[in-house]
Amino acid sequence: MSEKEHKTSGEREGSDVLEGKTVSRRQFLKIAGVAGAVVGAGAGLGGLVAACGGTTTTTAATTATTSPVTTATTVSGATTTVSAAAEVGRPIKIGTVTPKTGGLASFGSADGYCLDRFKEYIGDGVLLGDGKKHPITIDAQDSQSDSSRAGQVAGTLIGNGTDIMCVASAPDTVNPVADQCEANGVPCLCTDDPWQAFIFGRKGTMTTAFKWTYLFCFGVEDVVVNYEKVWVGLPTNKVVGAMWPNDADGATFSDPKTGFPPLLTASGLTLVDAGRWQDGTEDFTAEISKFKKAGAEVMVGVFNPPDFTNFWRQAKQQGWSPKIATIDKAILFPQSLEALGDLGFGLVSNLWWSPTRPYKSYFTGESCQAWADEFTKRTSQQWTQPLMHVTIFEMALWALQNATDPTSKDAIIAAVQKMKFASIGGPIDFTAPVTAQPTPGIGHVHPNVYKCPAVAGQWVKGTKFKYDVVVVDNTAAPDLPIEAPLTPIPAA
Repeated sequence: MSEKEHKTSGEREGSDVLEGKTVSRRQFLKIAGVAGAVVGAGAGLGGLVAACGGTTTTTAATTATTSPVTTATTVSGATTTVSAAAEVGRPIKIGTVTPKTGGLASFGSADGYCLDRFKEYIGDGVLLGDGKKHPITIDAQDSQSDSSRAGQVAGTLIGNGTDIMCVASAPDTVNPVADQCEANGVPCLCTDDPWQAFIFGRKGTMTTAFKWTYLFCFGVEDVVVNYEKVWVGLPTNKVVGAMWPNDADGATFSDPKTGFPPLLTASGLTLVDAGRWQDGTEDFTAEISKFKKAGAEVMVGVFNPPDFTNFWRQAKQQGWSPKIATIDKAILFPQSLEALGDLGFGLVSNLWWSPTRPYKSYFTGESCQAWADEFTKRTSQQWTQPLMHVTIFEMALWALQNATDPTSKDAIIAAVQKMKFASIGGPIDFTAPVTAQPTPGIGHVHPNVYKCPAVAGQWVKGTKFKYDVVVVDNTAAPDLPIEAPLTPIPAA
């Protein structure tokens, strides 16, 4: 197998800081650098679709050189030995759905890089579980950040003969794709979707298992146990203003039994719930007024990036400035912080991947730091958490390499059920006993879910880039060290 890596050309444009009081969703996306070409040529477009929503199928079979000599490629974890005389199996089709455009485009901002690195590794073919060398094709579709479209394009991929599906980027993207795969009997490997949203949001239960869909991601319990230390880590009146929207994430985080409310009250905090609001809202005056009246000094919330930009600017303009704000989804990415300008310093979010983690690439053996550095080298962009999305392709390759017949969906999913290996996102072990009661920390919490480690990260002034994120609490993942003490949000 060829070890030559393809170089990408071009660089993404940088993001400018938003000016003005309120921005439309289109303005946010344009300025944050996620409208039209989040992945762009600089990240290596790979198999991603064009901004117009078309489809591109890529085949990693263009640079390998033929040789009569048997060659062996060995990395940490994945080992592939391919002989020129090896029998060639039929091509394997991997489908993937990503929010390349729209309000969730920040989630897909590293997917082009991840796909490029995967294609470079597989070259013109990989020795799989049946002992044959199989070419692997990757067909990627843009969800346009729309759940209905995510399900539709997943259906198209399935209809085109996808053998295994890989999907990430929040419940809005993951759940409809997983549902299509479950209904059509296609193995589906998922990440970046809190497990409660993945299970309960798809009408699952703790005692029943899905057959075809498996997830590697954190849970609400991990986020809350980390945030609890943040909420009480500074002197406040312990009154919390909550912003949970009327979508899959909002339903998960606001659930009165399994979400944030019971855990907030158990921590001695007073909850002020703004009620369910619609994604795309541009005027948050009513919600901000409610928090001001209650004197809330702490905030929790989950937003799409453009919605939070508008909310946070309006809160500052209307004189509400909490001392602590823990925001999920919206501020996971440096582009979102850049869109806020100086108003982003001090915000806290869930941190499910970073370059400082002690894990390695299943493909190349690179450390997390090396993986992030190569991303920056190729794109001139700051590292971002979705670099961990490559884990679903690591999972796919592991399953194919361990399936007795990688052309059989039943054999593939049987391999997934026995999956146990070290990924760049952390250890994965679907063979471990399922815990009766999920607790914070990694583990097999449901037949279809193995959790990744999560910590709380705070955005501070950076060195090379304007912002850096540092670990301020690691209760759910004590093996990952705290990097800095919590500080209050700077006064307006």
